[in-house]
Amino acid sequence: MRVPGDPTTVVTAGDLWRASLTPDGPGTVHVRWGADIVADAWGPGGAWLLERVPGMVGLTDVPAPVTGVYARVDRAEHDHPFLRIGRSGSVYHDLLATILGQRITGRDAAMQWRRLCWTLGEPAPGPNHRLRLPPEPSAILGRPSWWYHRFGIEGRRADALRTAARHAGRLLAEGGAESAVGVTDGARVHDLLQLLPGIGRWTAGVTVGIALGHPDEIPVGDFHLKNVVVHALTGRPRGSDDEMLELLAPFSGQRNRVVHLLLASGASAPSFGPRQRVLPMHRW
Repeated sequence: MRVPGDPTTVVTAGDLWRASLTPDGPGTVHVRWGADIVADAWGPGGAWLLERVPGMVGLTDVPAPVTGVYARVDRAEHDHPFLRIGRSGSVYHDLLATILGQRITGRDAAMQWRRLCWTLGEPAPGPNHRLRLPPEPSAILGRPSWWYHRFGIEGRRADALRTAARHAGRLLAEGGAESAVGVTDGARVHDLLQLLPGIGRWTAGVTVGIALGHPDEIPVGDFHLKNVVVHALTGRPRGSDDEMLELLAPFSGQRNRVVHLLLASGASAPSFGPRQRVLPMHRW
């Protein structure tokens, strides 16, 4: 559900650990899968998280056929017939982590998220002592924007974090139930997020895709995704968001599923030239 090294979420081939904040308080859930799915939970929010286990492991996802348009998508669906889109149910949690990914590399965002959780997050309930909770809203709001510079988080993203914390009560309540999420639900939360200062289309799209497992939500404005989709479906090495949306238009309602299938099949865009060196803010 989250980036490698995420101190709140650990996924292996056979299990999932997730520590999060819920409307009932902090909680940790441990899900194991094999012949059956077994889950345990700890903390005041444990029962809330247990109710969302089916969504976390993709059992509430209802796939729709996406074949008959592009051969690449047909092959991807054939090779990954059991692919399901999971949903964390934690809008506030995932919004915080997504905000850190605005305008920086995924590697730097992952590092900042780890440092933020280890500094401001509390130890997670339960036996897994490596897990941390995401920062409580009070921990974020209790510090001015400049305090976050030590992590490389400039004022604009720090303000967005503080905005998310200020509206945490509403965001925590948007986790949904264990049933499948419809297009209307995802669109409503997407629009709600964009009402918040510092939350644009990309941030809202990534958050809704992860937290609600929305089958049609794609992050418009992503630096890489448009190139991946355009290259996979046309062979051209680069593309625009408009081209990506045009190519995915035949899959309206299932565009996120198509993107998941392409990525699962190894789709990527070719790289050109040396990587740009980004100097972390705390080293300016």
